[in-house]
Amino acid sequence: QVQLAESGGGLVQPGGSLTLSCEASGSIFGFNVMGWYRQAPGKSREMVATITSTRTSVYADFVRGRFTISRPYADDNAVYLQMNSLEPDDTAVYYCKIQTREYESWGPGTQVTVSS
Repeated sequence: QVQLAESGGGLVQPGGSLTLSCEASGSIFGFNVMGWYRQAPGKSREMVATITSTRTSVYADFVRGRFTISRPYADDNAVYLQMNSLEPDDTAVYYCKIQTREYESWGPGTQVTVSS
């Protein structure tokens, strides 16, 4: 089972951009899905975007074309989330997750705060 580590969170003004990174340690075999989820204070964790090992991506409706998930073929263990036009409602802890046929694993999360 791999372990995940996120980075790239921080404080950004409304309208700004951030790129989150997630790297999985160890080897990943077979079909899998990596994704980004978020949890705001007092709210349930929700899916932001996912991308499969065959590079099919899915986005939550609230992304509205502002975010882009990517997973380079040169590094199958990495997944990125480019976030543009950030809004205060995007403030949350962002988690990386990997789902394989055998297990799922979560990263510890990275805080994103959108505030002026």
